[in-house]
Amino acid sequence: MSDLRPDTVARMVAEAKEHVETLPVERVAAEIEGGEALLIDVREEDERLLEGALPNAVHVPREMLELSADPASPLHREEFDPEDRLILYCSSGSRSALGAYTLKWMSYAKVAHLDGGIMQWKRDGRRVEMIGFD
Repeated sequence: MSDLRPDTVARMVAEAKEHVETLPVERVAAEIEGGEALLIDVREEDERLLEGALPNAVHVPREMLELSADPASPLHREEFDPEDRLILYCSSGSRSALGAYTLKWMSYAKVAHLDGGIMQWKRDGRRVEMIGFD
């Protein structure tokens, strides 16, 4: 991360997007269909209930991302491997960019995020799964 610290969320997101791979819907769909990537949904549960989720996405809320990704954390999730391809998404692409930037900082070299998030995914006519209460 740069020595200059952004002072607004918009600047933070812009800086993140300068340093992480931003993928269009078509590329994300191709990587998922080819089994090349693990999809990580960083939205809150209520968003998932309202908007649905991309098929086969692993849900890790943004506030748990670093703890889930750090192998030294007691909350580490086995789905996270710094050697694997991870693609993050959120509603519109801001939180996923910030999360991808953080993971890159944590030595996840093959991390990217979905440009425009699930909203762009839906605008492109892609399928989502509706999430129910457990």
